Amino acid sequence: MKVFYPIWDDIIRFVEKKTGYTYHYSDLTWDITKKEYEGDYTLVVFPMTRIFKQKPDEIARETGEFLKAQNRFISDFNVIGGFLNLSLEADFWGFALQQILEDKQYGEGQKKGVKVMVEFSSPNTNKPLHLGHIRNILLGWSVAKILEKAGYEVIKTQIVNDRGIAVCKSMLAWQKFGEGMTPESSGIKGDHLVGNFYVTFDKKLMEEYQNWQLTPEALTVYLESANGLDESTFFKQYKNEYFNRFSELGREARQMLLQWEQSEADTIGLWKKMNQWVYEGFDVTYRRLGVHFDHIYYESETFLKGKDIVEEGLQQGIFYREPDGSVWVDLSDVKMDK
Repeated sequence: MKVFYPIWDDIIRFVEKKTGYTYHYSDLTWDITKKEYEGDYTLVVFPMTRIFKQKPDEIARETGEFLKAQNRFISDFNVIGGFLNLSLEADFWGFALQQILEDKQYGEGQKKGVKVMVEFSSPNTNKPLHLGHIRNILLGWSVAKILEKAGYEVIKTQIVNDRGIAVCKSMLAWQKFGEGMTPESSGIKGDHLVGNFYVTFDKKLMEEYQNWQLTPEALTVYLESANGLDESTFFKQYKNEYFNRFSELGREARQMLLQWEQSEADTIGLWKKMNQWVYEGFDVTYRRLGVHFDHIYYESETFLKGKDIVEEGLQQGIFYREPDGSVWVDLSDVKMDK
């Protein structure tokens, strides 16, 4: 709190001049001004009445007038009962930041013996880290360092979404169109290379979809399901349904996901290889940012545990299975949906 010393020194000087009493920083009651009032910080003057022998609002007003006249950081003040709300000049914040930067022990607290986990970054492995990730990484790292400084034992972690249909899209695109390309052969950072194939998949899917829209099958779907929409609007909205029902690329991607879930050797081998490219690319970015993690969790490691819990829920009758194979839980008894 040394940043406030220039203001506190003038408050103490005023108190001692008016009362003759010796006053200390520890005697001051100082807090952030409540948001419903104008001001940055508030001096509570009620404890000062015993030595001033005046009403609290009089003490506050006289103190505020003194500070506004004598202290370069005070731009204005207002009095609410026994509370002196002080508005600070803009250059105070630059002064405060400089003091903080020069004080290597600023904010340092005693060891608390308390563990805190800070989870950040947590990307998917089908595309590179983007600006949103960088923002999240810097925020997470900053929070972790502040907590460490305050005396907490901090565990910095992330959970990587390393499985699923999106990851399989990148894998399938590399398998079909990659021609054996690697980060080394292409000179492209690993996470960017895999991300390029995710984009390639979407481009090829759109080509397939546009060609399908010219077929009698697509016309039949449109006539049966359009509900008054023109063709352009209908087919813009139908893309996901097409992927799941008619797309050959969609079928192959879903098949690859099933093969992964069944631990098919070639699929697992490709998955490990492409994910490793991504991790190596991520690590380059983390090193550039100067951050690291104490522990990394992977969705692929928790996926099977989740399946076991679902199976247990089915056996106990907590969940139920629909004819299409999907698993549901009925929460209508607590006024929620299925």
